[in-house]
Amino acid sequence: MQTTRKTAKSLGHRGTIQGLIISNNQNKDLCTYYGGVRYGLPVSERWRRAKPLPDTYTYGTDKNPGDCTTGAGVCPQPGFLNLSPENPDIWDEDCFQCNVWVPIGEPPEGGWPVFVFLHGGWLQFGTPNSFNAAALIGETDFKCVVVMPAYRVNLFGFLYSAELEADAASVGESVGNHGFWDQRLALEWTRESASLFGGDPANITISGYSAGANSVFHQLAYDLRQPASKALVRQVCIWSNSPAVQPKQPTETQSQFNELLTALNIPLSLPASEKIYRLRSVPAKTLISITKTLSLHQFRPTTDGSFISPTLFDSLDNGSFASTLLSRNIRVIIGECADEHFLYNTWFPPKSNTLSALRTRLIADYPEHIVDALMAMYYPDGKLPANCKNWDVDAWGRCYADMQVHFMQRGFAYTLTHNTAGVDASRLLYRYRIEWRAKCIDATIPVEWGVTHSSDYPIWFWGNGKVLEEGEKEVVERAFNGPLSSFVKLGGGGEFGWGTCGPRSVRTLKGDGSVVIWEDENWEEGVRVWKRLRDADKGKTRL
Repeated sequence: MQTTRKTAKSLGHRGTIQGLIISNNQNKDLCTYYGGVRYGLPVSERWRRAKPLPDTYTYGTDKNPGDCTTGAGVCPQPGFLNLSPENPDIWDEDCFQCNVWVPIGEPPEGGWPVFVFLHGGWLQFGTPNSFNAAALIGETDFKCVVVMPAYRVNLFGFLYSAELEADAASVGESVGNHGFWDQRLALEWTRESASLFGGDPANITISGYSAGANSVFHQLAYDLRQPASKALVRQVCIWSNSPAVQPKQPTETQSQFNELLTALNIPLSLPASEKIYRLRSVPAKTLISITKTLSLHQFRPTTDGSFISPTLFDSLDNGSFASTLLSRNIRVIIGECADEHFLYNTWFPPKSNTLSALRTRLIADYPEHIVDALMAMYYPDGKLPANCKNWDVDAWGRCYADMQVHFMQRGFAYTLTHNTAGVDASRLLYRYRIEWRAKCIDATIPVEWGVTHSSDYPIWFWGNGKVLEEGEKEVVERAFNGPLSSFVKLGGGGEFGWGTCGPRSVRTLKGDGSVVIWEDENWEEGVRVWKRLRDADKGKTRL
């Protein structure tokens, strides 16, 4: 059990904030926590870009410090199982804050490394308030400033339409992918503010889990398009997700916008400005309730031409992505849990036990031509595969997990090493696989789900607020905590004990707690699916 006591900290020209010193049950101080530290100004209305804090902005004074003892704002969102309850009482569309965790004591010369973590939740829900880095910082060698930003999710962060595009253009903004722009703003704030918390702004590792990991890829891709002088990314951790396909085009996301307006009884015949006015007037609770009824209920990134380049996946094919990684020496840790599909099959499953319903559900996430190519590969005869019990749970979960994690990770690794330019970025790629789970996760994730999606939170966050048993600590330290600590400290240079060699080589934590280097047996199938989907996106057919 952790206890807290208040403390104040001067942030120089940003004024003074009040945080919490967190201690364990042996009264050992673990770290200092500052919750709800603002990184961007509130927006004037929905679907506007958040603005950075002006130079004159202060959090508080010595006599009246800014209160940073709670947590970041929670964007309105649907609930999910017992992992994220739906609670409108705590929702706040002004969620441009982050939680900051700082080691105890004086920082080393140059400052502590900085570790940014982007939370997951399918880009539909989630909050940094669900994560606890106190024991990670205070009980291990992971001495870093940890920054966890909140960002807009679901339709608040990823709605796109021609009407919104015109509305944004009227104030000189781009539209869509607001959640990604929020993350970028938080990253820029982190670089500017890291030293105020004792961090090194020149050594920032960006990590994320699930949709947060997908966000990390898009942040990396955006960063690679910027001049080196503006680059933020030194190295990344992509946990249990992967780039999959070029995000939907504006013409595809327009269909979702129209479906939303129809469900809200907002006539499509209205002028664009009136549609946006009415949509902005709908209470958040009503919007969240309505989105659950839509067939296109997942609000995902759009190829907007601003944050997401229309040639993003072409850059993977032609080697320019890999080439820029090499030129900037950006290292990538990426990996999976053994049984990702058990949790995946619970998220908005198909509405009936049919192949047609499965196809409809996948179209909520992916472009229709990609879904049809996937259907032709997975279910060529239209029959349920022998390894699946049903369409709406088992087939759905396995197919979705392959697209979100398993096969697309292999395709990503392949394209970094086998592209048309012959660029080999394998020396920058570090893969892992987890087949072990800590006992503390049993209270929230059924044991029969095995090592499923998010069951590894206690590994990455040293219990994540729960207690690892002594034997488990030895396993976690040997498998990942020790190497990851070195990875973050080195900031892009030097060996850190991962042990893999080549894109098929995977650092694997086995069920008995041992660590082995595994030659990936699923490589060929993952690469086959990746190639077929890339061909579908380019209008080709691979025999």
